[in-house]
Amino acid sequence: MNILILGYGKMGKIISRIAGDRGHQIAARINIDNVSDLETLDTSQIDVAIEFSQPDAAVPNIKWCMENGVPVVVGTTGWQEQKEKVAEWCQEKNGSLFYASNFSIGVNIFFKVNEFLARLMQDQNGYQASVEEIHHTEKRDAPSGTAISLAEGLIQNNNKYKDWKLQDAEAIEAGILPITSKRIDPAPGTHTVHYASAIDDITIQHTAHSREGFALGAVLVAEWLPDKKGILTMKDFLDF
Repeated sequence: MNILILGYGKMGKIISRIAGDRGHQIAARINIDNVSDLETLDTSQIDVAIEFSQPDAAVPNIKWCMENGVPVVVGTTGWQEQKEKVAEWCQEKNGSLFYASNFSIGVNIFFKVNEFLARLMQDQNGYQASVEEIHHTEKRDAPSGTAISLAEGLIQNNNKYKDWKLQDAEAIEAGILPITSKRIDPAPGTHTVHYASAIDDITIQHTAHSREGFALGAVLVAEWLPDKKGILTMKDFLDF
């Protein structure tokens, strides 16, 4: 496959290496310094794009992919307030857009565990839930997309909570699930879901040891995506 890399930071470099190791060709590597190169790319030679840039660049990159008929795998977070606009572009162009807040297989298993635990805790009124995420200091958006996915999964499976808010875990508001964000180097990502009561605490946690799992997952999805249409997620890819 010929893969276009949109965003050539730490993740883009790892994705490029893993794609090469798996026998793929890199059609181009685009970052803030050479974004104008998109105007002259031969899109007929691109099978799929993998987008890991920054929140302010993600939506223009997605739009370019939709307008040029390039299936795109998006791992950038922090742009979801524009998801309705992006969905309209995808529908208008009959495009292929795969978005995940986290491509790690382990994290997606963790999402399912979180949803199951939320259902178990549905009627346990003595517990207050919270979510904490820890990332490296270069991560610009807070809370992380993975933390938001955890919060949304919990809320959908436990009607005690109606919404989430970025705040201290001790700042309890009725119906609000607090998310705490910390930026500590060199942490690639730790996510914790915590249920606290006067009697005991229940905690589930996922800790990433490197970015390799995220990058490999993105490449595996890129191999799977090109003949699909519409907006797809890890639930479609993993089928569980």
